[in-house]
Amino acid sequence: MPNLLASIIASAGLGALVGLIRQWSDHQAKENEYVDLGGVRTYTFWGILGCLGAFLSDESSPFLLVAVVVLVGAQQIIAYTKAPGPNRPGGTTFASVMLTLLTGCLVQWHFQQAAVVVTATTMVMLGLKQPLHAWTSAFTTQDIRATLQFVAITGVILPLVPNADFGPYGLFNPFKTWMMVVLISGLGFVGYLAMRLLGANAGIVVTSLLGGLASSTATTLAFSRRSKEDPARSEHYAFAVVIACTVMLARVVVTTSVINRPLALALAPALAAMAVPGIAYGVWLWFVRRPGKGSVAIPTIANPLSLLTAIKFALLYAIVAGLVKIITQVDFQAGILPLSFVSGLTDMDAIALSMANSARSGSLALTIAIQAVILAAVANSIVKGIFAVTLGSAVLRRQVAVVLGLTILAGAGWLWMTR
Repeated sequence: MPNLLASIIASAGLGALVGLIRQWSDHQAKENEYVDLGGVRTYTFWGILGCLGAFLSDESSPFLLVAVVVLVGAQQIIAYTKAPGPNRPGGTTFASVMLTLLTGCLVQWHFQQAAVVVTATTMVMLGLKQPLHAWTSAFTTQDIRATLQFVAITGVILPLVPNADFGPYGLFNPFKTWMMVVLISGLGFVGYLAMRLLGANAGIVVTSLLGGLASSTATTLAFSRRSKEDPARSEHYAFAVVIACTVMLARVVVTTSVINRPLALALAPALAAMAVPGIAYGVWLWFVRRPGKGSVAIPTIANPLSLLTAIKFALLYAIVAGLVKIITQVDFQAGILPLSFVSGLTDMDAIALSMANSARSGSLALTIAIQAVILAAVANSIVKGIFAVTLGSAVLRRQVAVVLGLTILAGAGWLWMTR
């Protein structure tokens, strides 16, 4: 009996927590037209009912719990059909009631951790009702199409491609290549989606941070062009370009750590050194010039994810990875660095991931892989500096050129020390 009493108390507490959020959420949504869809008291009863149903089902008959679930479900259906149209409880209410009921069962069956996780998830989803509605209403047809494309990239195409090496030297593995597409597309999509959710109120700092996560090249192009249209805010846009390019360096460490943690740890000091000029500039500009003051028109940064983009990256990665395999197989590792520089001019991710895979397989020395990624980062910074200088205003050109110039020098200096 003491165990049952403890289970009843725990079930009641978890139910009360869900009911608290449910009641608060309904008040927020209905304001003065609040309709009682169940609150602290009701959900406390649901939790206790689930606990007692599980207890009696174990002690007497398993059909008792089935009867409890059916009766509660029927009660919710009747409440839905009888309530006036605008005040009808929706599917969220039905799901939260049933989950609270089953949480009481989990407690009685000694799955306390699972019960807490279910309760926490239910509370979060109930509490985010209004923000989620506001966020999703801001999505465009293009955003939904991009989301479906990402689902196709990860959930449809990936399971269908064969996991086997093709060609001489095993140059091409479709599954491994597409896995890299999923990794990079997913990371870019997270940054883009966060920008869309936060909207224009995110400000230039958050936009540049997320833009660097989604696509630092696209962010550089967008803000550089914007600086010519709005030269009075050039320092703001220079700040955004520098932050996005600095975030790119951190992004490389994150992506390589997914595949090859030793390489990521070895790269971290070098890329951190390259990030110092950007961080120092950002801190100076933020505290001295206050670029966050005033309204700044944030340029539109296109969605970095599409099937065409994914296919282009897959082809680039396959070419780079294939060339790396040929170079290592014929024992011409001196060709890795020139290849890395050329690849870095077009895409940083392809060469970084290729080096991570090659170093993990043992076909390439860790030292060469580190040098290759650093050199690619230097090349990528050169390209973005060229974009900023050719497309930006005079103020943006000067400031970005100095910061990226120091970034390039830091990378070159690290290469010289590790040769």
